[in-house]
Amino acid sequence: MYLLNGESKHTIELSDRGFQYGDGVFETIEVLNGTPVFLNQHLHRLFKGCDRLLIPCPDKELLQKEAFQLAKGSSSAVLKLIITRGSGGRGYRQPDTIQPTRLFSLHPFPDYPETFSLHGINARFCDIRLGLNPYLAGIKHMNRLEQVMARSEWNHSDVQEGLMMDINGNVVEGTMSNVFVVKGKVLYTPAIEQCGVEGILRDIVIWLAKKQQVKVIEKTMTKEEIFFADELFVTNSIIGIWPIKKINIQKYDVGLLTQQLQRLFLAFKQEEFHDC
Repeated sequence: MYLLNGESKHTIELSDRGFQYGDGVFETIEVLNGTPVFLNQHLHRLFKGCDRLLIPCPDKELLQKEAFQLAKGSSSAVLKLIITRGSGGRGYRQPDTIQPTRLFSLHPFPDYPETFSLHGINARFCDIRLGLNPYLAGIKHMNRLEQVMARSEWNHSDVQEGLMMDINGNVVEGTMSNVFVVKGKVLYTPAIEQCGVEGILRDIVIWLAKKQQVKVIEKTMTKEEIFFADELFVTNSIIGIWPIKKINIQKYDVGLLTQQLQRLFLAFKQEEFHDC
């Protein structure tokens, strides 16, 4: 199901700059019982991305209305929202008058086994590195070739996620997730300052941890710090919190802090959902 600029369409202009240059931003939103989960948080990041890219963003109330319109009747689904700069000329120069394109699409929710959340996943380090660009760091822009190529490095089902490093060898994120390390009683996560996506769930986990008086440090993280972690987990708004039980040959236990944050997140999500 699709809503293109408010209409049920399946085609987009070939001159659209999202298609031509990846000139836009997107959000991937869980739908539960007809309700887009954490919609306000997603729209906040969307507006931040549009502002960074100088794209006039559609009205928030309009986006909320169309999100609920497409999600209605779905018990469990994934709602994707794309905003592009709209159509323009052949060159990189922006059109004098920008008329953004907005596209909502509804997709089946991935059938992930419950064991991924309970007992953890297998991960690997990717060979593809992330380039550095502080101006684009944090936002979820449409240029995701680094993640696409990193995800192409494996096709076997016994690995569920790949961790990506920047060109300096620092661990930044997963191909589809943010990374957290527990060492002692401290929660660490890579700083999203030079590259990477600042995930919705990343912000929620940091907030939940701080509410429990857990010390949280955002910092540059090395591969060695990953290997010597007491606990390791990844997050995004679709998978929630997945512990990592193995990366390459290094094994990890599903630790107490990871389990606590999983419980806190589920309670917060239920509270947020009932407030919608």
